Amino acid sequence: MAVTRILKIHGKADRNPVSILKDRIGYGLDSEKTKDSQFISSYACDIDTSASEFAIAHRQYETLAGRKHPNDVLAYQIRQSFKPGEVTPEEANAIGYELAERYLKGKFAFVVATHIDKAHIHNHIYFNAINLDCKSKHRDRKGSAKDIARLSDLICIEHNLSTIVNPQKGNTAYNKWEGYKAYLSHRDLLRNDIDDVLNTLPKDFDVFLELMKEKGYEIRLGKYLSFKKSTQERFIRLSSLCEGYLEDDIRLMITEKKTRNKKSKVNKPLKSSLLIDVQKKLDEGKGQGYANWAKVFNLKQMAKTVMFLQENDYEDIEKLNQQVNELSAEISELKENIKAAESRLAELAALKTQIINYAKTKEVFEQYKASGYSKKFLEEHESEIILHKAAKKAFDELGVKKLPTIKLINKEFNDILQSKRADYEEYHELKKKHKELLVHNANISFILSDKSEKERDKTVSL
Repeated sequence: MAVTRILKIHGKADRNPVSILKDRIGYGLDSEKTKDSQFISSYACDIDTSASEFAIAHRQYETLAGRKHPNDVLAYQIRQSFKPGEVTPEEANAIGYELAERYLKGKFAFVVATHIDKAHIHNHIYFNAINLDCKSKHRDRKGSAKDIARLSDLICIEHNLSTIVNPQKGNTAYNKWEGYKAYLSHRDLLRNDIDDVLNTLPKDFDVFLELMKEKGYEIRLGKYLSFKKSTQERFIRLSSLCEGYLEDDIRLMITEKKTRNKKSKVNKPLKSSLLIDVQKKLDEGKGQGYANWAKVFNLKQMAKTVMFLQENDYEDIEKLNQQVNELSAEISELKENIKAAESRLAELAALKTQIINYAKTKEVFEQYKASGYSKKFLEEHESEIILHKAAKKAFDELGVKKLPTIKLINKEFNDILQSKRADYEEYHELKKKHKELLVHNANISFILSDKSEKERDKTVSL
């Protein structure tokens, strides 16, 4: 299970963008929080020079766009927190990388830093507001946070992690969702107190207000109904709370005598579910009513399994086992192909970035050499010189002697990306089919077992 939040990193008129980005990204890259930088990964940028690379891209965009705003968004930060004990730092970093890769679709450089200094492992994902070709920007819209949360949940499910069944609205932190030791906000406390009072079924709205006073609230009537406790500095308007806590909502609930007990959403079951061991449930203390329901449920699932065998012409369980094994092999092969494609995409993106950085900073570096490596010149053009040196170092490490054209890199990148997407679609389809086969396989084993024979005898006798 993971909880996400997205934040903007703005520029300031009185500060250099590189300095701002170094401060913010530098916090994420703290070696103590990431165990000597073991749990840091990046895409299309070098970890050590990412702040400078982001700033250079922003400057290039401003030049191409022909406009400049001192408070413009330089980068974004996604915080992704995991349930304590559910993931290792390596898994958390891989999930964070996958989240950024799939959300940004390979168009923006990013860095993923996994912190292990808290009870809950969490990721700090920083991505550039400017895309890789410096021609467009990422636009954070109203539904971005929800999109990220949904994608994060999907990836968690794919990695066999739990998800939040009934999340609260807004940018609520992990600690408030799952009860990690932290204080609730005044708005959270007010909502909780309103719930408690409504659950007493007050006679009318005046009684509701009196009960709120008994809980220690000062009430301000007028155009906007507001509440304030002695521990608060300001009144909180009901109109500022989420839907369900507005004055009209509360009046309606009191009139209809409704309580605030919320029913948890239940995840939809698989198309074909596993059979229930009725005797085991009875031994655990389940009542006869549950046993009768479970037996009816089992009969329906048995019928689904029998129909599945007939429709797919499975003569015996060996044939089913064989297909399960074949699918497992295909899924493993596709997974390796996807990993290889992701690795090559990362290499190409990094190479493209370094080529662009090299070309953009070549003239400045030549001037730096001509100045006799002047310290003053270095101070004035530090970010460009750092990027130029990083690019030359990257070429040496990659063994690149003749630089490929951006056009060739883009062509290979797009070809691999298309292939990877096709593999992803097939991978998810096979996973779905594989899961269904495993369910039917388990059901057949249960039906043929000695225990299930006894259960069927009991069902018939009833």
